[in-house]
Amino acid sequence: MNEFYKAVVDADDAPIVICDTEHTIIYMNPTAIKRYEKRGGENLIGQSVFDCHNAHSKEIILSVVAKFMASPDLNKVYTYAKNWGGEDSDVYMVALRDGSGALIGYYEKHESRIHEAER
Repeated sequence: MNEFYKAVVDADDAPIVICDTEHTIIYMNPTAIKRYEKRGGENLIGQSVFDCHNAHSKEIILSVVAKFMASPDLNKVYTYAKNWGGEDSDVYMVALRDGSGALIGYYEKHESRIHEAER
């Protein structure tokens, strides 16, 4: 079944970087690898997500993860709007939970505001 989950993430045209609760990057879809190529691309897997974020971003990530841990019903938090580099999207952090609802990780999700017909 894992190959199906991987296929879903890999098919997404938005960059997806999946981290565990220790903030280690455990997976990047092909779009993320390409997007973050100048920062190391695939070599970022296994590293701390904080190695490629500034202090302000680290603060946001830690705050959102604390909220995810405190509230099992909270699974998606808006973090910022990206309006540069040809992208117009809302960016969210999404909780990943096991069958009991325990937080096992998280990822960042870019949701484009550009309609398909406009791309």
